[in-house]
Amino acid sequence: MGKIVLVTGGARSGKSVFAEKYTEKFGKNISYIATAEVYDDEMRKRISLHKERRPKEWKTYEYPKNAYLAIEKAGQDSDMILFDCLTIYLSNIILSIENSIDEKIINDEINLLINSAKKIPATTVFVTNEVGAGIVPENKISRIYRDFAGIMNQTFAENADEVYLAVSGIVVNLKDIMVKF
Repeated sequence: MGKIVLVTGGARSGKSVFAEKYTEKFGKNISYIATAEVYDDEMRKRISLHKERRPKEWKTYEYPKNAYLAIEKAGQDSDMILFDCLTIYLSNIILSIENSIDEKIINDEINLLINSAKKIPATTVFVTNEVGAGIVPENKISRIYRDFAGIMNQTFAENADEVYLAVSGIVVNLKDIMVKF
């Protein structure tokens, strides 16, 4: 049964760097699942930064959609998988169904990722953004995204063996300090 690790934090919090170091420390045969698509020069630069930071021997899977298939493939020949990132993946899903946003479709996608990660022998490290701590967005699609990201992150945290929060480059293990009701 696969182990799930969730790494969350805000923009430029250090979450991806931590996830990369964590994955490299505990894995020998590593796969990277990239979910971003290039839509403009700024995103191209962000993707390049991530590529430059990754060791060359890591196998990369680019899956902006149907990423559960990448988890299943990578899980067959990797002991660690780094999935970066859930919130980009969520935006890909929402943008593909924008005219008829269906909670069932989004929940099904989330469950496919979790179930795929649980059934492989590898550990999957999921990176996600904590987007709900700011102001309420002014437009509907942004509010929908924010709400689904919060629900998705809660679902992953509940299913994760370990959950880390990055803030200003400092990382804490949330399951070690969580309050149980």
